[in-house]
Amino acid sequence: MFNNIKAWARNLKRQIFVLYFAYKDKRVPIHAKIFTACVVAYAFSPIDLIPDFIPIIGYLDDIILVPLGVMFALKMIPKEVITDCEVKAEELMKAGKPKNWLAGLVILLVWIVIAAWAAKVVYQLFSQSN
Repeated sequence: MFNNIKAWARNLKRQIFVLYFAYKDKRVPIHAKIFTACVVAYAFSPIDLIPDFIPIIGYLDDIILVPLGVMFALKMIPKEVITDCEVKAEELMKAGKPKNWLAGLVILLVWIVIAAWAAKVVYQLFSQSN
């Protein structure tokens, strides 16, 4: 069972690298490029939308959202582009995973906005009760 999970994760990683090259390809339609860029940025981001330290829910994005995004993005890209990008992806997998700090910054800013809003709501609740 562990080997199956490991093989699934390796295949997902390879598919993300395929998307990484595909969104740069001129043969990919603009709507597919935009969606693919978002999927790749999120997958490479060092910060998750749902932090992993939150029990169970924290891993949902890694287990559900990323694979779904990859699946939809691959369906939008022409087959010949995917074939060309698979060769590049295998080479890149040997080199390691690039980090997307811009996407990480955007997600961090979203969490800051949510925390500020929550702090404001809590402050208003306590100030009204006093």
